[in-house]
Amino acid sequence: MPPAPTSDAPPPSPADRHYTLDELATLAGVTPRTVRYYIAEALVERPVGTTRGAHYLQRHLEQLLLIRRWTDAGLSLDRIRELIAGAPEDPAPRTAAPGAVEVWSRMTLADGLEVHVEPGRAGLAPEQVRALVRGLTRLYQDVRAGRETGADAGPTSSPRGHQETDHDR
Repeated sequence: MPPAPTSDAPPPSPADRHYTLDELATLAGVTPRTVRYYIAEALVERPVGTTRGAHYLQRHLEQLLLIRRWTDAGLSLDRIRELIAGAPEDPAPRTAAPGAVEVWSRMTLADGLEVHVEPGRAGLAPEQVRALVRGLTRLYQDVRAGRETGADAGPTSSPRGHQETDHDR
């Protein structure tokens, strides 16, 4: 019996790979329904082909993974749409449109000291908001205790060997 034919062709690269909807969704860690929703919302490109011959490529997987990273970071789909359209990652402050509903978090750090944050506009996930509050609380405690912090730590020695003051920085 002759040996089975072997192929010397290299395996297809990920860029050449075609995915079904289920494969794509599994690789991206979302449901097929979510993929279809993102396509309907124009966040992900439509599949290649139509009906039963439709398939997805590496670029579709990359789009989904990027969206997933941003949603995991707490960004809204509206903000993700802006980023996909080329908006800078750190947008300029914007005012709320008349009639817009926003949910602000008000955190009391100490008597007389509050922080107000709208996590979606600030681009902060819940764990980042908690880290911000912890950091601000530590900073407040250091200032109250008279410990030196960052910018008001006084003169320091520069790498060039001369004293720098707050004015030099």
